[in-house]
Amino acid sequence: MLKVEGITKQFDELEILKGISFEINSGEIISIVGSSGAGKTTLLQILGTLDRPTHGVMTMDGVNPFELNQKELSAFRNQKIGFVFQFHQLLPEFSAIENIMIPAMILGKSKRDSQELANKLLDIVGLHGRSNHRPNQLSGGEQQRVAVCRALINQPSIILADEPSGNLDSVKANELHELFFKLREEFNQTFVIVTHNQNLAEQADRVLTMRDGILL
Repeated sequence: MLKVEGITKQFDELEILKGISFEINSGEIISIVGSSGAGKTTLLQILGTLDRPTHGVMTMDGVNPFELNQKELSAFRNQKIGFVFQFHQLLPEFSAIENIMIPAMILGKSKRDSQELANKLLDIVGLHGRSNHRPNQLSGGEQQRVAVCRALINQPSIILADEPSGNLDSVKANELHELFFKLREEFNQTFVIVTHNQNLAEQADRVLTMRDGILL
């Protein structure tokens, strides 16, 4: 589903990624681990098409997104890729369900269809009855589950998660990890997770270890 071949990333004279190659199959949960400065977040930014590689090729569902124009790339990203960040990035002025609906409405789905799907996702993640709460009325774990629903709303090919449990206590972190595997069972959802959480990393189908811009 995702293929990366010889990806490099250079900022002036500083080479961050030094030839990264791997493949991910549909429905896999992959964790990426490594010390700070290893290049994990830079790689995730490229996988998410938020940054471009200096050299190398990436294809997702048979498409090289970096060959698309800016409008096409934005549409591709919105439809194919979901993001979960350490600090959920919910919009504080909107309710939980409104935050979840935003990517679907950007994609062109009707408000009614977006709301119906968002409610289904809230049920799946155990937040029934919390749809009209704003982020400051939700716990950290609840906010992160809303962020997961937002990532899922367009039924993306892949969800990229950058330290998704890094801001949660151990109980809420374990609940989030269990949710990822539940979503894989429910939707055959593919995940790439950058994490320092050893427990989450070891539960993944595969662990990719980075050091100094390369995969070990």
